[in-house]
Amino acid sequence: MELKAFFEKNRGRTTFLEHEVKGLLAGAGISVPRGRYLRKGDMLSYDIALAYPLVAKVSSERISGKSDVRGVRLGIGNYDELKQSVDELLQIENAEGVLIEEMAPQGTEVIVGGVIDPQFGPVVMFGPGGIFVELYRDVAFGLAPLTTEAALRLVRQVKGVKLLEGYRGGPPMDVDSLLTVIRVVSEIMASGLVEEIDLNPVALYPKGAVVLDAKMSARPVGKVSG
Repeated sequence: MELKAFFEKNRGRTTFLEHEVKGLLAGAGISVPRGRYLRKGDMLSYDIALAYPLVAKVSSERISGKSDVRGVRLGIGNYDELKQSVDELLQIENAEGVLIEEMAPQGTEVIVGGVIDPQFGPVVMFGPGGIFVELYRDVAFGLAPLTTEAALRLVRQVKGVKLLEGYRGGPPMDVDSLLTVIRVVSEIMASGLVEEIDLNPVALYPKGAVVLDAKMSARPVGKVSG
């Protein structure tokens, strides 16, 4: 993973745009939706070379919660709808651009994240999405870096693991792909360069896993280890 090169390129920045984080993840072998980033002032091409339906999301280092500013448009079916969505999103205060992506199929959603804990250092978090994390706080934590075996133990700690094993006759999810995501996040956290990373949600399928949304912040210069 070219993590050090990423931070050399972005020296002095502490927050990053979604497409930048996804580019880093893609370079580490993690699947992300096919997309295009449109900076404010760029022209929207009719031939965007992406397959409809699309999703469009406002992008800015100063907007932490896209949903809070109504900064997401789903199910965009044609160019006219896309142009209208982009125009609306660019009107949002502090908008720097718009990320346009192919909509991923419905999958089983989970959350993978990491943070520097004041007491324990770099920590990785995993939990199932939806009400399991919102209502039941069904999450598990592990110290980074994690081996594949340790990542699997982390997954098995949550009650919602049954959703991944073929719940109510459904097919089991691709746990190996999930473990790859967790291990990459653990390596990112163990680098000492990152303060926090949040992949929410990650969509799991019987074959594969796709990161649908991603946030990351760098550690302040005085706190970077190594």
